[in-house]
Amino acid sequence: MKSPLVSGLFTMFIMYAVRGRLTSSGLTGRSYGRDSSRARHVPVCVWRASGAPALEMGENVDWNDSPEQATFRQEVRTVIQAKLPERYRNMDEDGEFGGWQSDRKSDDPATRQAAIDWANALAEKGWVAPQWPKEYGGAGLSPMEQFIFRQEMAAAGAPAVGGMGVQMLGPTLIVHGSPEQKAEHLPKILSGEVAWCQGYSEPGSGSDLASLQTRAVRDGDDWVINGQKIWTSGAHTADWMFALVRTDPDAPKHRGISFVIMDRHTPGISLRPLINMGWTHGFNETFFEDVRIPAKNTVGEVNRGWYVGASLLDFERSNIQGAMSARRTISELIAYVKSDAGKAKSQLEREPVLRHEIAQAYVESEVLFNFSFRIISMQNRGLIPNYEASTSKLYNSELVQRLARTGTKVFGLYSNVWDGKSQHAPMNARFTQSYVMTVPMTIAGGTSEIQRNVIATRGLGLPRG
Repeated sequence: MKSPLVSGLFTMFIMYAVRGRLTSSGLTGRSYGRDSSRARHVPVCVWRASGAPALEMGENVDWNDSPEQATFRQEVRTVIQAKLPERYRNMDEDGEFGGWQSDRKSDDPATRQAAIDWANALAEKGWVAPQWPKEYGGAGLSPMEQFIFRQEMAAAGAPAVGGMGVQMLGPTLIVHGSPEQKAEHLPKILSGEVAWCQGYSEPGSGSDLASLQTRAVRDGDDWVINGQKIWTSGAHTADWMFALVRTDPDAPKHRGISFVIMDRHTPGISLRPLINMGWTHGFNETFFEDVRIPAKNTVGEVNRGWYVGASLLDFERSNIQGAMSARRTISELIAYVKSDAGKAKSQLEREPVLRHEIAQAYVESEVLFNFSFRIISMQNRGLIPNYEASTSKLYNSELVQRLARTGTKVFGLYSNVWDGKSQHAPMNARFTQSYVMTVPMTIAGGTSEIQRNVIATRGLGLPRG
């Protein structure tokens, strides 16, 4: 059963469809976002965060950019149009893409150069780390400016640069790091010289991360670490790792944990690749056997690492990238099934109900846009999204899975072709591969069950079971 919030949003956008908001092809031809091309005042359903889950008609929403925001949006578009390497302009047609971090370690010189050129282009503007303060080499963008930047990047399919170093470690060092740690690591993150991976999850500690057991024992000026991490994304292409380790086994589980950083090639660290069901290598198991690192590599206070790791600065959390990605996928699907090649491979003539599924996905992507708008409007007013971010994450995770299923049904038996370079593969087997690759979307980054618990307890005020 959908929550009143989701039901209300669905009703609103179905009304748009009836009023001609969606054309028969499912597209209006407009770009979507907080942009003048979409400018209008519309009634919006308002969610009461304080009391019962009631909906009411509230103030109008203005989707116009302010003059300053419109200027910034055009600046971002200009840089992307002028500086985005050709490799990143047509990734869906050109084949597999493991991300910027993978490209920087590629065996292909042209691929490596594309990663370098794009990093340099963003660095000129401070956009490698848009949320970092300017004094640390970032752009110091406001949450709304970050929203616009990420929206335009996603619309162009342009990859972010810096990975976990920019998104997670950098903000942590800025808040909790020593002057020496900041001076050593922040410039290398911004330049792309050093890439980072995260050592958090363990075989017995996933959603309940605070139960982690990897031990660090003090020995003079060093920590000696033993244990195991799992699902270490990108460890095989990373240079350094930040990790949570248990330094006081007798303390309550959220205490007694310390946040440490280490060279990924330190003796005693070994990796075992985890090949996913789509035959790609993104994750790893990481083993620590008497790994010795300097105690000065502790970030923040010893035994307070759980709280150190929660630092995110003024980070825009709207997930506008997810909304833009879903909309691009739907738009490209519609364009393809209208082409001669698409008509020959699609099942739309034989299964007209699939047209309704595509339209439904379009409506759902619009709902996701508005979850994003809601979150950024909160942050723009100085509020901190809580269950709202969980709602967006949950909805996005399940939307991409539904969209992958719809795409495979649209192409019927052609969806059995895995090889994206095969002449028989519609849209380079995009939906066949995403059908498999999106399975963990409802697990990674917080399971859907966890998100629903957050929404139930913090959003709806329901009692814990």
